[in-house]
Amino acid sequence: MAGPVPGARAEIMASPRRRKPTGNVIEIGGVQVEPGSRRTVDLPVAQLYTRAPLTMPVHVVNGSRPGPTLFVCAAVHGDELNGVEIIRRLLRLKRLDSLRGTLLAVPIVNVHGFLDLSRYLPDRRDLNRSFPGSGKGSIAARLAYLFGNEIVRRADCGIDIHTGAIHRRNLPQIRANLDDEQTLALARAFEVPVLINANLRDGSLREYAAEHGIPMLLYEAGEALRFDERAIRGGLKGVVNVMRELGMVAATRRGHQRLDPVIASGTSWVRAPGSGILRAHVNPGERVRRGQPLGVIGDAFGETEFEVESPFAGLVIGRSQLPLVHEGDALFNIARFEDAKGAAETVEEFRTEIDALQISSHGAEPPVV
Repeated sequence: MAGPVPGARAEIMASPRRRKPTGNVIEIGGVQVEPGSRRTVDLPVAQLYTRAPLTMPVHVVNGSRPGPTLFVCAAVHGDELNGVEIIRRLLRLKRLDSLRGTLLAVPIVNVHGFLDLSRYLPDRRDLNRSFPGSGKGSIAARLAYLFGNEIVRRADCGIDIHTGAIHRRNLPQIRANLDDEQTLALARAFEVPVLINANLRDGSLREYAAEHGIPMLLYEAGEALRFDERAIRGGLKGVVNVMRELGMVAATRRGHQRLDPVIASGTSWVRAPGSGILRAHVNPGERVRRGQPLGVIGDAFGETEFEVESPFAGLVIGRSQLPLVHEGDALFNIARFEDAKGAAETVEEFRTEIDALQISSHGAEPPVV
């Protein structure tokens, strides 16, 4: 029997009878999302003192075929914006039309802080130290409780997107429990240059996920209140790579060798030995030697100056962007590696690939500047 003519198979596959959804109905906030559909659900967070309602928007993409459930969230700290743009670009990808499983995308978790351009909530609490929370607790506790029960506990794994704090810039990196084989596999699949086996912090989202057996990655890149195009492109690529690893989207032919991340053996902040004005000499991603000057701190007249030196060889993975420093301020975050030269080469390989990356299925989006 002759095979189908060219183009016929695509037409048959697009037929509603052949594409009958086989996935599961997903319920978020009492709203049901059928297989093969997508919907934005507004989870009630609070009522402001102006009587205006405040909600946490959740975009649910429920694939027509069964598969894992992945949550991707950003702005747990309300001033960390790169993840908001990463999720926007993610939701525009055409490959989500053939998704297996379910994507729960939450671009703005800390809606209070996002409105105030603040890392924290109105009660000055850190949401990422407030899990599991409570339905009758503080503002932070209630928000943590809502996010944990409606999003995290419905997922099989998760990706939490962060940046450095205000006036701090981070090299793209994954922080996760790398002692867990499944988490390590997902971290490698993300394909950022540096992986850090980070301890769980009390009350953190990662600790909460771990207690419920949910593997989770924390992606750090860029700085608060700023868009960073490399960080955004790297994050989008990484999320899609993890979805491929989970079998949620189809694997594509790779035109390049897979990036092999390097695992840091430890990290340490170099602090200011005195107060003054910092002239930094190194940026995130640069290799440093033990004793190498990282910058100079002096006064406004040039009468007093002293160098800030690296205490060991490694790679700069974060630094302060603010030249004005007090004694004891964290200035440079240095990661140790067995092969610091190889780590620096991996960073350069990552940057070269990201700079050439095509983001949209219709071509590259104009970069944010």
